[in-house]
Amino acid sequence: MADLGVKLLRTRWFVRAPIWAFRARLGFLFGGRLLLLEHIGRTSGKARYVALETVDRPGTDTVIIASGFGETSQWYRNLLAGPHCRVSIGTRYRVTAVARPLEPQETAVVLADYRIRHPKAYRKLSGIIEQATGRGIDTVPMVELALGS
Repeated sequence: MADLGVKLLRTRWFVRAPIWAFRARLGFLFGGRLLLLEHIGRTSGKARYVALETVDRPGTDTVIIASGFGETSQWYRNLLAGPHCRVSIGTRYRVTAVARPLEPQETAVVLADYRIRHPKAYRKLSGIIEQATGRGIDTVPMVELALGS
């Protein structure tokens, strides 16, 4: 039986619900834990929106996010095609940003740090990712967002 977390991640209305809070400038309710990523569709050229959980905040103007569904996530593929985007996080609204995919060794460092800082969340997240994708958490691609760029 699929974990509740996996079911929720596959439920469109659930994963899109925070977008409305961000658009209403209520992103501060999520602290720095969630962000709204506005990116451009690589085929359509239209603005696309996705709410994502942050993995790390190494600096005030740097955020790291992970593509839990791997390289097939549309937002991830769109950022590879066009790295310029906007980010809403905390009290910051539609800040320009540039995305940079992390190298595998950089991702390993981020995951090791996350495992130490959040051991319970790491175990839970590992299980959800494995159930949802059939792959381990160590295969998840990550992106660094440089805010204000």
